[in-house]
Amino acid sequence: MNTTYYDQGAPAERWERARMFFDAKDYAAAARVLGALVEEVPEQTGPRLLLARAYYHSAQLRRAESELRVIVERDPVEHYARLMLGRTLERQGRQEEADTHLRIASAFAGDFAEV
Repeated sequence: MNTTYYDQGAPAERWERARMFFDAKDYAAAARVLGALVEEVPEQTGPRLLLARAYYHSAQLRRAESELRVIVERDPVEHYARLMLGRTLERQGRQEEADTHLRIASAFAGDFAEV
């Protein structure tokens, strides 16, 4: 497959292109752009989180889980990544594992259950 269009341009241009694909709900194209971008700037959370979301929305759940685990490992209080990880695990039928991450995400968001 020719990926020249997806890999073309500076990181900022590819970020905008990925967001355009994502906003247009072309999650597979967004993931193609973001995959290379994440390899280039692995320390940045934004591209990796959007890549995980693109994988999630295109039902590439194992890939989404992998990217989300990297984010959570680096930044354990990244609330949205925790929420996404919980939702991703739920979609894989791993409810017990999902519940842990969903509870943590709720706590970070300030959503405490009534006792």
